[in-house]
Amino acid sequence: MSALPVAEAPGHGRALVIRNLVKEYRKGQPVLRDISLSVSEPGIVAIIGPSGTGKSTLIRCINRLVDPTSGSIMLGGTDLANLQGEPLRAARRRLGMVFQEYNLVERLTVIENVLCGRLGYVPVWRAWTRRFPEEDIARAFALLESVGLGDFATRRADQLSGGQRQRVGIARAVMQEPDLILADEPTSSLDPKTSVEIMELLAKVGRERNIPVLVNIHNVALARRYALRMIGMSKGLVVYDGPPAGLQDSHLAEIYGGEGWME
Repeated sequence: MSALPVAEAPGHGRALVIRNLVKEYRKGQPVLRDISLSVSEPGIVAIIGPSGTGKSTLIRCINRLVDPTSGSIMLGGTDLANLQGEPLRAARRRLGMVFQEYNLVERLTVIENVLCGRLGYVPVWRAWTRRFPEEDIARAFALLESVGLGDFATRRADQLSGGQRQRVGIARAVMQEPDLILADEPTSSLDPKTSVEIMELLAKVGRERNIPVLVNIHNVALARRYALRMIGMSKGLVVYDGPPAGLQDSHLAEIYGGEGWME
């Protein structure tokens, strides 16, 4: 696969700073409990923890698929938690999203799905008629080459395998030219070999574009292999935040509860 286009080095404009974030779906029953953390380093930052601990909710608060109950989510000095309407739409351009179930438009071609990453940048009439600027089209083809799908540009999305669909999803996210990529369980629907390939590709995106890639993932071994930093969550709290080498069995017992599952 060819190299991804290299972006400029990250600065304060790409720093994600979360302070005292709380999310309640039911009053008095917080799913996220006073989360504070910052992410600015390029490469994979993995969020691990049991189901129901708030990992996906954290991702969805950052990209505002759900509204936080309280707290701030600062991206380059802009509080995403308080945005609505056009300012929120503009801010979302800076957040590339890779979904567990791919979220492709099945009836569209692969290249059209990648170009969907530019929807926040083009007039509505261009998006509706799928008439994108020539430079965007050229870049979309280059991105497909970089993720190993150069020969699949005109194939419909519903004709692809799961791993191929996820590669399209990654290319679509990169097409936004984001400051941060969020990946919500990007390997959970994939076999072990394909999961490794997807994590390698996400690591490559973070490294070559100099941006953070925040990945919510269940597979601890895979997270340790590719993450430069790991955030362990339990019951809506961050209980570990550090390098993979520092993650001990005692931390995992605190994150997942008990030690029997590690035997």
